[in-house]
Amino acid sequence: MSGVYARRIARLSALTASAALLATASLLTAPGAQAAPPTPVSAATARSYLAAMNAIPEGSSDGYSRSKFPHWITQSGTCNTREVVLKRDGTNVVTDSSCAATSGSWYSEYDGATWTAAADLDIDHVVPLAEAWRSGASSWTTAQRQGFANDLTRPQLIAVTDNVNQAKGDKDPAEWLPSRTAYRCTYARMWVDVKHYYNLTVDSAEKSALQSVLNGC
Repeated sequence: MSGVYARRIARLSALTASAALLATASLLTAPGAQAAPPTPVSAATARSYLAAMNAIPEGSSDGYSRSKFPHWITQSGTCNTREVVLKRDGTNVVTDSSCAATSGSWYSEYDGATWTAAADLDIDHVVPLAEAWRSGASSWTTAQRQGFANDLTRPQLIAVTDNVNQAKGDKDPAEWLPSRTAYRCTYARMWVDVKHYYNLTVDSAEKSALQSVLNGC
């Protein structure tokens, strides 16, 4: 009996050790807690926020310049905002001593493309800087605009295919939405979340487009 008992204990110990190894491997291979932009508010909350926003005509672009929204600023050590977002949004991202991404894989949520070179990606401002200017940021201080342009706390920055970002330009959701329809709900939630937080305005066409997307979420 003692031999049988010993063998049972040995098997139990082996199983326990195996489970521990699997758990450790899972922790090592699992993506970080922040593997994408911060999660936006729910569709229901976004609808509530949007309903409370009065639709008013968009302001002027007079005086706008990207230089009035200083970016990319240093976030920590040698890492600037762009590099932090590339690291956050990518998989198996390797960086050099200056924090530049030297390898990795990035999935562009807007169009479904996957890239392995950081140069193929832009960091999109979900609410574009020029759009923000026309929606109220023209009255902000430079420090406030810098905070907006480098905001890692709200769902305002995302790594996407460079030419897709360039095609979007400063368009609002009445003029442009991600070609990957599965992401449009998330995109609308992100847009409303950011505009609500920063107390930016919406125009009637923009509000209607957002309502249409959010009603289908």
